[in-house]
Amino acid sequence: MARGQQKIQSQAKAAEKAAKMKKQAGHSATDQKKAAQKALVHVCVVCKAQMPDPKTYKQHFENKHPKNQMPEDLKAVVA
Repeated sequence: MARGQQKIQSQAKAAEKAAKMKKQAGHSATDQKKAAQKALVHVCVVCKAQMPDPKTYKQHFENKHPKNQMPEDLKAVVA
């Protein structure tokens, strides 16, 4: 029974580690990159840069491509 306390501590530590691993499942860097890539749905017709929403796309187009004519789908977007 000299190692009884150590056994209890070891089991508690192992359970805590298992809970931490279970909580982090699905939060790896590759999973986060895949989720972020899905959010980038708008693609600039000039430079092929990807943006998450039309407002950002319009701001990008106005700042980066001022001499080019704005696409029809961006003209209706309020900045």
